[in-house]
Amino acid sequence: MTAGKPPPDAPGTGADPPPRLGPRWLGALVPRIARPAFRRKSPAAAALMADWQSVIGPALAAVTQPVRLARGPRLDDGSTGPGTLGIRCAGPVALELQHLAPQLLARINAWAGFALVGRLRFERGSVTRAPPAPARPPPAAPADTSGLDAIADPELRAALAALRASLQRKDP
Repeated sequence: MTAGKPPPDAPGTGADPPPRLGPRWLGALVPRIARPAFRRKSPAAAALMADWQSVIGPALAAVTQPVRLARGPRLDDGSTGPGTLGIRCAGPVALELQHLAPQLLARINAWAGFALVGRLRFERGSVTRAPPAPARPPPAAPADTSGLDAIADPELRAALAALRASLQRKDP
């Protein structure tokens, strides 16, 4: 080593810092863990598939199903451009959707908040729907307040009556 020159592993010489041992913030680890998963399936694409009916409307959602969002071309800055959305259509709906493509692209990209989709690809096939959500139970009958008349606090009386009613619904 010559005098006046720092050793190659000294701070500020461009060498990698020594590995940090000990506790780390969980938030610092998340990007490194999540990046490979997001390369395979973007969160925006998953949200689009889940919210399809609210994005394009119930009439079109009844006869269409999003299939896949293909990644767009790689841009100069390292990010990807708008992708191609594959849509499965029931019957002759694909022709109608081709005419509505500019409006559909505008709706989808407005929903996403950025240019998520740049092109639509239509394919014919059967559209499968998710099973409907289970029906809500019927509203409870007016609560039986017999035996609760001795309680002076009306809020407590109402809460106990509601508890009694829910327990009676569960027991056959």
